Amino acid sequence: MALPLSYNIRNLRQRWKVTLLAIFGIGLVVAVFVTLLSMENGFRIALRSTGSPMNGIVTQRGSMSELTSWMPIGDANVIMDDPRVARGGDGKPLASCEVVVLTVRPRRSDNQPANITFRGVSPEGFKVRNNVKIVEGRNFTPGLYEAIVGKKIADRVTGLNIGDTFSVQKHDFKIVGLFTADGSSFESEIWGDYDAMAPAIGRNGGCESLTLRLSNPATLASFDKEVRANPRVQLQIDSEPKYYENLAGPTASALLGLAAFVAVVMGIGAVFGAMNTMYAIVSQRTREIGTLRALGFSRFSILVSFVMESTLLALIGGILGCLMAFTMNGYTAGTGQTMSFSEMAFAFRITPNVLIIGLAFAVLMGLIGGLLPAFRAARMPITRALREA
Repeated sequence: MALPLSYNIRNLRQRWKVTLLAIFGIGLVVAVFVTLLSMENGFRIALRSTGSPMNGIVTQRGSMSELTSWMPIGDANVIMDDPRVARGGDGKPLASCEVVVLTVRPRRSDNQPANITFRGVSPEGFKVRNNVKIVEGRNFTPGLYEAIVGKKIADRVTGLNIGDTFSVQKHDFKIVGLFTADGSSFESEIWGDYDAMAPAIGRNGGCESLTLRLSNPATLASFDKEVRANPRVQLQIDSEPKYYENLAGPTASALLGLAAFVAVVMGIGAVFGAMNTMYAIVSQRTREIGTLRALGFSRFSILVSFVMESTLLALIGGILGCLMAFTMNGYTAGTGQTMSFSEMAFAFRITPNVLIIGLAFAVLMGLIGGLLPAFRAARMPITRALREA
């Protein structure tokens, strides 16, 4: 015969002070854990949403990022002339030959320098990446030293507001607009015109990367294989989303490792807290346990009942922790520890998967924390339980 769940709920309500203390402790652990997971999740989402699955990005073979890549304009033209590259209404290839350089601006939070990616794009760059939208000001004028800035990075560093100027290779560029790009890492960049920027930084005659729209994304693998086999060019082609996700490199792993480390350390503390709480509850209810055994409830029923009580306690704490963590959802942070060496702003993202992991972590703490006290309660002799307390 099993004990009803209402029995456990009544016991938690009667000992509300101890119950609230345990719930709050577990809730804090889950809140920290979920927040760290949302940070890692937001970082990955920002990179994963960068680029389109219809696009490929061409870089120098063996390069780890655009900063270490270079291709002559002749090699870029060979790729753009391939029939697998989509054409626009004017018949031109939908491909953008781009140069990339880093510029330094101080952060608003601590005034420390941050590397910002300054990208020179062609007019086709806006056709290939059609999620880029000007939200303030206007787009830069081709041929002029003008630039537009991603909204996220403009909010994180100083000197990137509309009307401000910044210097690159002794040339002053004026900021004329702010843009968004569906939360992708492009919002952490500055964009200017390729024809104006390339000569200014001494990189005309080629580009660091070539972003192109494919007529059929399924042809990318064979396209890449042919390009790699061509001895005339030393290039490679990656899916654009995959390329930017790979830029996370060890950073995403480090964030996930940090979340796991904090979860283990704080989880051990929370388990001991739950265990102490349940031991205290068992010691206060020895006569009650003896009465239940005398009424015919088995040791297994007592064991299951106490484990359920501990799990219910932890589940409530997990829900509280998830609610507390929700205050960080959408919070913008940044990191410069990417393979592009540039500052990348991203928002914390609490998704259903993150919440499920947080609640599962809370339930696990409740199960482990309640198991030993439950064994003690189940193994307690009836006569001893009735004599004690």
